[in-house]
Amino acid sequence: MRRVLVALAVALACAGLAACGEKEENVGGSVQVRQLDVTLDWFANPDHVAIYEAQNQGYLRDVGLDVRLRVPSDPAAPIKQVAAGRTDLAVSYEPEVLLAREQGLPVVAVAALVQRPLTSLIATGKSGVRSVRDLRGKRVGTAGIPYQEAYLKTILKRADVPESSVKVTNVGASLLPAMLSGKVDATLAAFWNVEGVELRQRRQRPWIVPVNRLGVPDYDELVLVANSDKLDDLRDDVRLFISAVGRGAQAARRDPATASRNLIDANPDLRERTTRASVRLTIPALFPEKRDRPFGYLDPVEWRNYGGWMVDNGLLEDLPDIEAATTNDLLPGEGL
Repeated sequence: MRRVLVALAVALACAGLAACGEKEENVGGSVQVRQLDVTLDWFANPDHVAIYEAQNQGYLRDVGLDVRLRVPSDPAAPIKQVAAGRTDLAVSYEPEVLLAREQGLPVVAVAALVQRPLTSLIATGKSGVRSVRDLRGKRVGTAGIPYQEAYLKTILKRADVPESSVKVTNVGASLLPAMLSGKVDATLAAFWNVEGVELRQRRQRPWIVPVNRLGVPDYDELVLVANSDKLDDLRDDVRLFISAVGRGAQAARRDPATASRNLIDANPDLRERTTRASVRLTIPALFPEKRDRPFGYLDPVEWRNYGGWMVDNGLLEDLPDIEAATTNDLLPGEGL
């Protein structure tokens, strides 16, 4: 019954678009496909499995969308591109949304794609690190992102470990090589569902703890971002895109093996064994922990708590207006 209701809602939405004459026309009784540009935060990886399943399963075509996926060279670029109107939607991060809004950029989060933190404190077995207190006298690698460095400060303070006792090294994107080579003893930036999986498969006996279990407030790791000034013109297409991606997440949950193969087809550089394991771990994080919430739900209480943490750590000057920074108005109904 839920699937019937969702299908009916999508059909009515498409009919509404045709009636309004927005970005489509009826030609011979068929709906003309509308193009939507979506810029990812990075190359195709397990975090994007729901989007690629929506594409591969034909769910995007079903709602009349021709989605062009773009891959940036810099993960910080997509939110700037959507603010400048150079892409319709962007995949970004919760702190990036709040930082962009304080800078006056017209952006709004319209859905959560990964609904819990992936960023983790990770150490290999040979490092001897098995708790935060073990970081005394150790070297911790970061990606050089200010809010992730603030994560480390919060984690150390909570464990009563002096910051001065830990040497922080910016290793950029080379988080895994830095750990494997012994350049650092631990990293704070790697993801438990990607680098954590690879370390386990390499038999490195990693110690892995997500940052929200170490004192950092809960947040959405990946979010879908739109231009707030242009959202009214794209409202129906964005709603249909989120609904289709929700169906993609469900398809991945039903058949993670097929979802992994489709992801590898999109990015042949991915390792099959690692990707299969990573996709299986990632899938639960695509859905809200509370079952009565729809796919993509943005929890305003969690966003306020996280925004307050950013203020307390000098990342933001003022508490953000969460009602302006997020919207749940475009999410699918119960069951997605």
